[in-house]
Amino acid sequence: MDALAFLADVFRLVFDIRIISWVQTGPYLLGALVGGYLLGSIPFGLVLCYAAGYGDIRKIGSGNIGATNVLRTGNRPLALATLILDGGKGAAAALLAAQFGPHTMILAGAGAVLGHLFPVWLGFRGGKGMATTLGTLLAVAPAVGALACLTWLVIAVLFRFSSLASLGAMALSPVYSWLLATYGPIDWPLWLLSTSQTTRLALFIAVLVFIRHHANIRRLLSGTEPKIGKRRPREDDQDDP
Repeated sequence: MDALAFLADVFRLVFDIRIISWVQTGPYLLGALVGGYLLGSIPFGLVLCYAAGYGDIRKIGSGNIGATNVLRTGNRPLALATLILDGGKGAAAALLAAQFGPHTMILAGAGAVLGHLFPVWLGFRGGKGMATTLGTLLAVAPAVGALACLTWLVIAVLFRFSSLASLGAMALSPVYSWLLATYGPIDWPLWLLSTSQTTRLALFIAVLVFIRHHANIRRLLSGTEPKIGKRRPREDDQDDP
């Protein structure tokens, strides 16, 4: 019971989800979180690279499993497929759980991002989370996800840093969600609006993505982060979606 009480406090404080009865809602909420994690933990970049004959993507470039590192194989269609599948698993987790209510959708989306960042099958060393995050946000709150995608694109075009674009998009996504939840007119279509729970989800994911980008942040501050299309002499931990 103490463990369930602790978990209930976590759900309430992090996602503003209040557990009234573990017997009635617990299986759905925990199932959504675990199911989202398992779906998010599928390493599509690794699977596709093995299938295409490139071997272990973790031994190429930065060693990450995301689309950016798959692109270092020189196979753009393969990188695009990785990007779509990584984004799709976040969206799929949220949309599948949505049929049981908004709370399960939020937890499934959070689980998918956690699964991509820290997949149990790969020793908890996954990608940087941007593609899965954007897919999740597009499913949970399409307007917030679209604004986050647009932010990434604008920063990437202006400054040519993929990592900076990712960090900027993640920093602003909770702001976008809060503005839509607070000031969005009630007569707007639902897909243009947001909720406090979506804002908390966006903030939770932003913290995780910033943590996974710690090496990129150090390089940005030191002026050694490579721009999009450029390679470092030694690619040890570059930005991967």
